[in-house]
Amino acid sequence: MQNIRTCRHCTFASHAHLVFVTKYRHHVFSDAHLKRMEEIKRAVCTDFECELIEFNGESNHVHLPVNFPPKVTLSKPANPLNGASSRG
Repeated sequence: MQNIRTCRHCTFASHAHLVFVTKYRHHVFSDAHLKRMEEIKRAVCTDFECELIEFNGESNHVHLPVNFPPKVTLSKPANPLNGASSRG
C-alpha cells in the first residue's frame, strides 16, 4: 500500500522498469554521459506526467524505474525516452 496514487475516480500503482542497452553492450557511457542522460530522462518523464523514481546506469546500460498515471500508456513515454537520449 505504499506508492498507491489517486485520481478523481481511481486509485493506481503503475510501474515500469525500463532498461536501455548500448548496441552490442559496448562500454561507452562515462560519468558525464550518465549525468546528462539523467537530466534528459527526467525532463521527458516530466513532460509525460511520469515520475522517474531512480536513475542508475553503468558504462553499457541504464535502468529507469518509472511510475506513470493510468491515462498514459507505457509506449508514450518509452519512445521519447529512447530517442531523446540519442539526440541530447
